[in-house]
Amino acid sequence: MTLRSLLRAAAAGALAATFGATAAAAQDPRLGRLDPGTRPLVAVVIDSARAAGLPTEPLVQRALEGATKGAPGPLIVSAVQRLAADLGRAREALGPGTTPPELEAGAAALRAGAGPAVLAQLRRARRQTIAVPLAVLTDLVAGGVPVDSAAAAVLALAARARDADLVEFRRSVERDIALGAPPTAATAAAAAAADARISQVNAGARENRPGRP
Repeated sequence: MTLRSLLRAAAAGALAATFGATAAAAQDPRLGRLDPGTRPLVAVVIDSARAAGLPTEPLVQRALEGATKGAPGPLIVSAVQRLAADLGRAREALGPGTTPPELEAGAAALRAGAGPAVLAQLRRARRQTIAVPLAVLTDLVAGGVPVDSAAAAVLALAARARDADLVEFRRSVERDIALGAPPTAATAAAAAAADARISQVNAGARENRPGRP
């Protein structure tokens, strides 16, 4: 999941929760857009995910995306099954209590090549939500940064960086790559600059605390 799609997913998840809770076992009416042979197969995957406590809105959206693109039924079913499996893997790595946006971002990071250990390390390193760090990692890999370099940089920043810091870090990497810098070098330079900036901000905050002489 990219950072842009993360915001869309949060809104879609809230909408799904509004009507989904009233009929948890009922087939989502939006699946009526699928052909009669594909619809029940997708519904089975969604029902299984719901029973396992996984978010179902990403699965519905994946099926509808396939229908919009005119994909054959078997490909739609396969795509929904893969996403359900990725969501399950993300929850195994991130642990119980993981929010739907975190699970979706984690599934995207896994598809981008990040290992479950990276997700688990992010969970341990950061007290607040890790949806944005995971989305930034995925965006970096999509932009050509090797997954190991992207993961190392995000992990190094995650504990102290705010979401806004991570977004600015990603923009810096993308800007430097666009200017011709090698992806790995651009990532390392942007991470060092972000770390220095965060240290300065934190030092200034300590100096300005009430009661300091």
